[in-house]
Amino acid sequence: MIRMLLDWKDIKTNHVEAKLLIFDLDGTLTPSKMPMDREMSELLHRLLEVKKVAVIGGGKYQKFQEQLLNQLKVREDLLKNLFLFPATASAFYRYANGSPSTKLRAGWQLVYTEELTEYEKKKIFEAFEEAFRDLNYSHPEKVFGELIEDRGSEVTFSALGQEAPLELKKQWKRKHEADKLEIARKVQEYLPEFEVRAAGYTSVDVTRKGIDKEYGVRQISKYLDVPIENMIFVGDALFEGGNDEAALKTGITAFSVSGPEETKRVIQSLL
Repeated sequence: MIRMLLDWKDIKTNHVEAKLLIFDLDGTLTPSKMPMDREMSELLHRLLEVKKVAVIGGGKYQKFQEQLLNQLKVREDLLKNLFLFPATASAFYRYANGSPSTKLRAGWQLVYTEELTEYEKKKIFEAFEEAFRDLNYSHPEKVFGELIEDRGSEVTFSALGQEAPLELKKQWKRKHEADKLEIARKVQEYLPEFEVRAAGYTSVDVTRKGIDKEYGVRQISKYLDVPIENMIFVGDALFEGGNDEAALKTGITAFSVSGPEETKRVIQSLL
C-alpha cells in the first residue's frame, strides 16, 4: 500500500518525523554514473550531522566509491551515519573503522551480499543473448565499456556500454526507451526465477527474485533498526514502471525528484 508519494515541492507542508533518509544514487544524488558535485557533498555533510542516511542504487560498490565516497568531504566520525546498499541492496556496506591511522575510505565493511553463482550468471548472460536474437536487436557500432557487466550480486546490460557519456545515454533513451523495455520483458520470459528491471537511461538489471527497491527498504529497516514510518525515500524514478517504484510497496513516505538539483532542495528543506 502506498503511504505517501509527493512532489519534492510539497516537503515543507508534509512534516515527517524522519530518523533516516534513503536516497537513490544515479539521477538523484548524482547524474547517471557521474561524480557527485561539491554542493551536494556539502549538503550531505550537514545532513549526516543530524540524520542517518542510506544510499541505494543499481551500481556495484566500486561505482558508489567513484560517484559518492571519493567526492564526499566529511569528518570521519560522520561516516558512521552513512550506509551503502549497492546493486539494488543485494549488498550492504557500513563504515566500521575508527582508527585515525587508517585512510578515510578504508573502513567500509561488507555486512552481507546476495552473490550470484557462476551458474546463475552464465544463465543470465545467455538469456540476454537469446533476447537480442529474438528481437533482432543490433548493438550500436560504438560502445563504451562492457555491454553486459557482472556486478557480483547483479548482472546489468547497458545499451551503450557501462562507461557511456551521459548526454549520449539521454539521447539513446529518447529514441530507444521502447527497445529497453522490450529487452527487459523478453529477458524476464527466459528468467522467470529472477528479477528483471529496466533501469536508468540505458540499462536492464537482473538480480535474484524479490530483490528490488521494496526489498532494499525492508533490508535497511531491518539492519538499521529504523521503522519504515520514520524513513523518507527520495528518488527520480518513482513513477509507474520506474526502478524506484517498488519502494512504495513498503508504505514509505517518498518524494519524487527530477534530478540532483531538486534533491538539493529536498535536503535544504529537511535541514
